[in-house]
Amino acid sequence: MKTRPIEQHLTLREKILETIREAILKGTLKPGEKVAEPELAERFGISRTPIREAFRQLESEGYLTVIPRKGAVVAALSEQDVQEFYAIKSILEGYAAELAATRLSEKEIEKLEAINRRLKMLAEEGDVKVFFRVHNEFHALFLKAAGNSKLCELIQQLGLKFNRLRMASLSVAGRMAISVAEHDKLLTAFRNHDGDQAEHLVKKTANIGGKVLLESMTQAEGGKGKKSILEEQVDV
Repeated sequence: MKTRPIEQHLTLREKILETIREAILKGTLKPGEKVAEPELAERFGISRTPIREAFRQLESEGYLTVIPRKGAVVAALSEQDVQEFYAIKSILEGYAAELAATRLSEKEIEKLEAINRRLKMLAEEGDVKVFFRVHNEFHALFLKAAGNSKLCELIQQLGLKFNRLRMASLSVAGRMAISVAEHDKLLTAFRNHDGDQAEHLVKKTANIGGKVLLESMTQAEGGKGKKSILEEQVDV
């Protein structure tokens, strides 16, 4: 399992997680393929216990399926998984954006704008990993502003469980730039305290994210599609 060098500042456990995530997202490890504990133990010079702990976390994020007495295999991504996740995400985050639009302070909006400027730079650099982390910060800020802790908790739990889908969608060529453009329009709605528009935009964003991922999966299987959904959504 060959991957590019992992950042030195990461803990050993984080390095294991990052190694497996990258191998799955890049297709080095394919759905149904077994992830070998001995190889990882030898590579990192550790026992299998921390590797099994990492496997459990990756299973909770949707990357692996751990089969008793058989080990871990790369979880398959189904069309139904993608459709169901983005449908739920659309409803929950749309409602949160509607609530946040009437509650966000000027300072919070300015912070969101600063985050989105950073996202634009990361998109230009093609840094998907850092973009994903900062993208989460953008969403976490307006989710908190929604003022509904249970809603925020549900969305965060959903996001953690389907991290693989979210990362895979952002990894599609051109998707990060579209995400920044989507945020710009959402920020305008927030500045206008327009809850209906904020909800509409977030729902549309989730819809695009799901379609982009499904299109990417079809292409990976050798399918030939029509015009790319990203080309159709330049003016989000």
